[in-house]
Amino acid sequence: MSKLDKYKGIIPAFYACYDDEGNVCPERTQKLAQHYLEVGVKGLYVGGSSGECIYQNVEERKLILENVMKAVGGKMTIIAHIAASSTRDSVELARHAESLGVDALAAIPPIYFRLPEASIEAYWSSMIDATNLDFIIYNIPQTTGYSLSVDLYKKMLEKPQVIGVKNSSMPVLDILTFKQAATKEVVIFNGPDEQFVAGRLMGADGGIGGTYGVMPELFLAADAALKANNFDLAQRIQFAITEIIFTMVQAQGNLYDVMKSILKREGLEVGSVRGPLACVTSADEAVIEKAHALIKAARAEFC
Repeated sequence: MSKLDKYKGIIPAFYACYDDEGNVCPERTQKLAQHYLEVGVKGLYVGGSSGECIYQNVEERKLILENVMKAVGGKMTIIAHIAASSTRDSVELARHAESLGVDALAAIPPIYFRLPEASIEAYWSSMIDATNLDFIIYNIPQTTGYSLSVDLYKKMLEKPQVIGVKNSSMPVLDILTFKQAATKEVVIFNGPDEQFVAGRLMGADGGIGGTYGVMPELFLAADAALKANNFDLAQRIQFAITEIIFTMVQAQGNLYDVMKSILKREGLEVGSVRGPLACVTSADEAVIEKAHALIKAARAEFC
């Protein structure tokens, strides 16, 4: 068995849980983490885009991770996303994550400034060198403005702690590229949820996604169908997932708040989103209800 097997599977990107005043809520954080443990996903990706990390300070990010670990630490794989606006903050988050016993760290490239690859390499290397944890590169060029090059990828793989890539670029071919260019055993995660099945077929070992959290059972079912070589079933589940995603993005409010609204309808109160993300309004109710109905129908059919 490979040491990387603990990363292979369905890993929801964890949502930020706030109280009714918009503050990080430890109780809601623990309840949501426990919910995912009971559903049976492989692990959780904490503090990433779905976790609204760029709108939180270092102490808030620590508090969220602490409460996830309090609820499910040692019971499932936990990956802590630690990228921040400064290398200093990222290193602090890395050391804190290691002290809690997480399995791995992950990070996007530096944000805002368009930096040369040498600066990106130094940014990631500072986090890697700060701990003994596994490290996962997060490639999401549509939001960071930087697309991971094969040259930098190979350089980073020279570090023993670098174990792979969370690839959220839209071309599915990138997954195959990172698999074939690897100089050692790696784990590649599919990022775009609307093409999970395609990503797995192109070589992804599992997936980390923002919509997993609102319909984890469907992604578990799609993954199980792929493992059973039932590609027709996997395709039908993917079509259902993609229809749900395309429905949710029709709302005027931010996608994360749409999903939080659906969770609320299922008895999981996690608050709203933090500005400048737009909250849903009464105008979005029809979209939210339709998406929720589609999720329930797909669960009934496939799970």
